[in-house]
Amino acid sequence: MVVAADGGARHAALLGMWGLGVRVDVWVGDFDSSAGVFVDAPREVHPAAKDETDAELAIRVARERGATELVLLGAFGGRFDHTLALALLSLRLTELEGLRVTLTSGDEWGWPLTPASPLSLEVPRGATLSVLAVTDLRGLSLGGVRWPLDNANIPLGSGWTVSNETPGGTVTASLREGRALLTVLPTLPE
Repeated sequence: MVVAADGGARHAALLGMWGLGVRVDVWVGDFDSSAGVFVDAPREVHPAAKDETDAELAIRVARERGATELVLLGAFGGRFDHTLALALLSLRLTELEGLRVTLTSGDEWGWPLTPASPLSLEVPRGATLSVLAVTDLRGLSLGGVRWPLDNANIPLGSGWTVSNETPGGTVTASLREGRALLTVLPTLPE
């Protein structure tokens, strides 16, 4: 199922034009950032003055239609306030609802990491991997990276777990307490 959030439909429209078979099932938002975009999909129009971002509206619609896993495209692009709000929302959805959430902007990827949601990911050689401590972390274990950790305590906002390196293969991450976002920035071919 594809739910486009306002101007995010621009990406879906381009993917459809490239023949990648992307069909938008519903297009939601206040439509303040989608001028000049045409997507053949039913619209769910909301007022500009609302208590949710367009991305939150799209997530709600996807959940109401039965989504149990979310891939949020365009999550790291654009405005920092929207990016951070979406990253924090992904942590809440993972922690409280048990959803698997992937955030991406195409060239960068992220996953919530909580005690109940350990990660095991296939990561390409040469990628930069960071664990961003959104709270104090207790018992962080990180494997499959140049600088592994075993049961480490990491303070909120620490740079200690930023810019690790991956030799390629499986990366594992787990926590005893706290909340973090694991991000991967693959090395792009030249």
